[in-house]
This record gives sequence, structure tokens and C-alpha cells, in this order.
Amino acid sequence: MGLEGKRIPITARTISIIDAYDAMTNDRPYRKAHSKEYAIKELLKYAGKQFDPVLVEQFISIITNKKVLIK
Repeated sequence: MGLEGKRIPITARTISIIDAYDAMTNDRPYRKAHSKEYAIKELLKYAGKQFDPVLVEQFISIITNKKVLIK
């Protein structure tokens, strides 16, 4: 079994969110890019499951130019 939750380094958890957002919002050979809004909905949908929910919240705050609160 691999690492889970907080045992996964924060850098890896952060990169997984950024990578997913990038994959969804850029063209791929097999599909056109999804909208920023679609990507945000997908990140929120999987927050707490596939992605760290606190980091998803902070990432969305950054890309939507909202104030980021470090907890």
C-alpha cells in the first residue's frame, strides 16, 4: 500500500491539484480544453477524496484572485 492523507508530502499533494487543473484546462490530442469553471467544479468534487480539501480551497482562491488565508 502507498501513502495516504497527510503522510503524502505537501509538495506532492499540491502538484497533484496543479497537474489535474492543467490537464483539464489545456487541449489534449483527444479533446479540447475544459473551462476554468469546469475544472474548479471537478477539483471541488474530488476534494477530500482524491485531493487535499484545504489545498484545493487555497488553489482555487489563488486562481480566482481571492484572498488566501493560510491556516
